[in-house]
Amino acid sequence: MTGSDGIERIPTGINGFDQIALGGLPAKRSTLVTGTTGSGKTLFAMEFLARGVQTLDEPGVFVTFEEAPADIRTNIASLGFPIKEWEAAGKWAFVDASADMSHEAPTIGAYDLGALTARIGHAVRRIGARRVALDSIGAVLTNLNNVGVIRHELYRIVSALNLLGTTTVVTAERPEEYDGVSRFGVEEFVLDNVIILRNVLRQERRRRTIEIVKFRGTNHRTGEWLFTIGPREGIVIMPLAFLRPRDRASTDRVSSGNEGLDAMCGGGFFRDAIVLLTGPTGTGKTLTSLFFAAAAVEAGERCLLQTFDETHEQLGRNAASWGLDLEAMESSGLLHVVSEYPEVASPEEHFLRIRRVIEEFHPTRVAIDTLSALERIVSSRALLDFVIALGAVLRHNEITTLLTSAPTGRVTPTVTPAIAMEVASLTDVTILLRYVEARGEIQRGIAVLQSRGSAHDHSIRQFEIDDSGMHIGEPMRGLSNVLSTPYPVTGGLPHDNPATGDAPQNLWNSRKPGADSDG
Repeated sequence: MTGSDGIERIPTGINGFDQIALGGLPAKRSTLVTGTTGSGKTLFAMEFLARGVQTLDEPGVFVTFEEAPADIRTNIASLGFPIKEWEAAGKWAFVDASADMSHEAPTIGAYDLGALTARIGHAVRRIGARRVALDSIGAVLTNLNNVGVIRHELYRIVSALNLLGTTTVVTAERPEEYDGVSRFGVEEFVLDNVIILRNVLRQERRRRTIEIVKFRGTNHRTGEWLFTIGPREGIVIMPLAFLRPRDRASTDRVSSGNEGLDAMCGGGFFRDAIVLLTGPTGTGKTLTSLFFAAAAVEAGERCLLQTFDETHEQLGRNAASWGLDLEAMESSGLLHVVSEYPEVASPEEHFLRIRRVIEEFHPTRVAIDTLSALERIVSSRALLDFVIALGAVLRHNEITTLLTSAPTGRVTPTVTPAIAMEVASLTDVTILLRYVEARGEIQRGIAVLQSRGSAHDHSIRQFEIDDSGMHIGEPMRGLSNVLSTPYPVTGGLPHDNPATGDAPQNLWNSRKPGADSDG
């Protein structure tokens, strides 16, 4: 494809990268991919070639300086790329310089890359290659005796490849994540384009990002973009890999599993809705998730229930206390439960696992309880990327989704949970659960703050939880009509209004429920 600037682009096929690159790598030019150990350089180079063969039938040559071809075939096998078959069909060729490098003695004086350039050129012409990957050029540059020679020899090999009309990816090491671009300091000036992969340790966890530093003569998206590496998916850049426009919005309704809540939401949730339910511990988030799943099973629909707070056994016990048979629902084949703690994987890995289940199980509903548990292991920005990517997958597949979130503290109405504040603008329905002290006892209240495209109940209603589930009652009278103050941030329970004896003011969100033009 040709961009708006007139420069032809070659799609890489790497999940999400072509969105950053505005179509792909500039054609018939060389691109430096640099990074520290474990950042994904070799995988980027391999995927660039493999996706080209797989999706565009473009042959490729892989020049390896450090790993033997047999090792590369093994390493990439999990991604489903049949390298041996492509080699036999003349779609893939190796230029193995790894054996040469392992026997190469330290060189004093001149070192000429002319022989290597000739070997690469021969392989390109033999299979009609459109793509070339060199991994990693630093292994051979260390044999050169000064920076001037390094720059000259690197220019010779890149120029030869450009004359052959190939689009080339060259990987190179860098010693630090945020100090310089390359090891020798000249590679980024010789090659037309520069991409940096980072693998930064933050909060005791690795976080990978990708950044396009330059595309000579053409445009690209700027900044660092989060990515992960999946054993089946390869490199996945989040959330761009999953954002895509939808053709339509559903007008069908599905039940939440609670008649009272359905009525508050105008007759249930739209089939493609993403619902955020937020409230402190004990207000009924897990209960609502279980009845949401039970409603799917009762309707003959598949549901994925992902819990981050409880074990499978705890979830089954809780379900039984409300008259739900979790084991029977699973045995029906309509409910799939995944129970794991956030600490077992990164948010990106959790996302890929959920996406695989969606692709294999094909649920029409998904419930995730709770998103806020993931805040223990990740920054708000990374968690927001997780939700954006997840939302894109769910909307594309028209899956009704219930997300739950909890603020800090059990009873005290503290600040809104961080993730809820970030996610609320991405959801279609926002439901708030709350503890309220009124007339000397603690009560529970529920409000629908927003329901896009639908009329909804604007009142704050009292609800109770017993051994048969949640029961939503009458509106709670006496609450403030001007709810302009955010949640209190000081400790202690709110007190009754001394003048009326009714429930306290300012318990709800910073806007009056139902006051927005969301319907």
